[in-house]
Amino acid sequence: MIGEYLEGVLAPVDDELDFFKLPVQGEIPEGLRGTYLRNGPNAAFQPRPGYHLWDGDGMIHAITFDDTGVSYRNRWIQTPGLGAERKAGRALYGGMRDREVPPPELVGDVGPVKNVANTNVIRHQGRTLALWEGGKPTALTHDLETIGLDDFAGQLVGSMTAHPKIDPVTGELLFFGYSPIPPYLRYHVVDASGKLVRSVDIDLPGPVMMHDFVVTREHVVFFDSPAAFDLKAFIQGEPMIRWATELGTRVGVMPRDGDADDLRWIEIDNAYVFHFLNAWSDGDQVHVTGASADWLIIDYKNDVAPPGIDPSGYLCSFTIDLARGTCKKARIGELPGEFCKVPDAVAGLKNRYGYLATFSTGVENGANFDSLTQYDLESGRQTLHPFGTDKIVGEPAFAPDPAGSAENDGWIVTYVHEADGSASEFVVLDARDFGAEPVARIPMPRRVPLGFHGNWMPPAP
Repeated sequence: MIGEYLEGVLAPVDDELDFFKLPVQGEIPEGLRGTYLRNGPNAAFQPRPGYHLWDGDGMIHAITFDDTGVSYRNRWIQTPGLGAERKAGRALYGGMRDREVPPPELVGDVGPVKNVANTNVIRHQGRTLALWEGGKPTALTHDLETIGLDDFAGQLVGSMTAHPKIDPVTGELLFFGYSPIPPYLRYHVVDASGKLVRSVDIDLPGPVMMHDFVVTREHVVFFDSPAAFDLKAFIQGEPMIRWATELGTRVGVMPRDGDADDLRWIEIDNAYVFHFLNAWSDGDQVHVTGASADWLIIDYKNDVAPPGIDPSGYLCSFTIDLARGTCKKARIGELPGEFCKVPDAVAGLKNRYGYLATFSTGVENGANFDSLTQYDLESGRQTLHPFGTDKIVGEPAFAPDPAGSAENDGWIVTYVHEADGSASEFVVLDARDFGAEPVARIPMPRRVPLGFHGNWMPPAP
């Protein structure tokens, strides 16, 4: 395939494969048992003009560690839209930069918008879900075969964010959905049994793209940033989202057991947080960390920030004082970075460590991260693990050591790609000695395209 976002490290792969007993350089730790699932865009057909990275068909890549060794499997997510295109033998749907809507006679009851299910993948109460924030989740088997759209037994109205949160204490799944038509925001709670038990409609002044949020044991926190939908412009062939600085930014805090009437909004300087690291509450104070940018870059190849404004994201803290109605922002990260991660066990709780994909040169370069950084939020220490400027690093994930008890007892795992897209490897770093050489490298038997988000899944009980 040719075109923007279709070459080099982003070039799609055209088959589904299974490989067993992959060669290992170094040694797989005894306690590292489980599967890393990662989602990402992988166009099945030559896309229509105007293809954006976010438009690619979802593909799950699984690398599994068990007593027999290391194995790899990849599968397309067989969405209804992809099914219609397979039947037609070509791409039918437009995307974020292409307003083309396929005729009903070609797509049947699939509808005018293609749910590509390409952004993240989670597992909750035995249910594996591929996520795309513009629609409902897609359920998969543990073997990555597609079951179909999942609306939580008919209870889910609207879409589901690609960044839900799982409470490590209660086992609840917490998420939201946004929409370009009212209601613009809904908050949902799924209990530990997998049943959707609560939904709250939240009024916003207008429709915005809200990619992520955070929860604590006591609060839910939303950032209402001016990534505004402009449907009229989209109909006229312009981008559907614009960075509308005149609308301002505000932070909303709601009690976990509250409703929209309990939501407190606090205005802050314009900022966009694509991905949060974590949050925790201490009385009237709510502490939030995430990769914050002063200007939203939607299209890495075409967007340009105004002179004097740095569009790079840096790890920042937001200290919200509910008693005083204030929010204080402070930059933490020395290097620009994104794709934030903490161990699942501390999600919504006070954490000491965090991990980001970063740029070792100090210069942001789209999504071409060349390093990972471990942040010690207590000591302020930032430990860089560079892979080289000829490499591109994916999002980190934390795999806990079952024999450990400290927050950093475990391993950081991720894909590392040759920048020209010629090869990929899977890397295991010891979180307790983050700057050291990887404890294991697994050269992939064929390249894995650069993707979006993934998570470490412990072995099934």
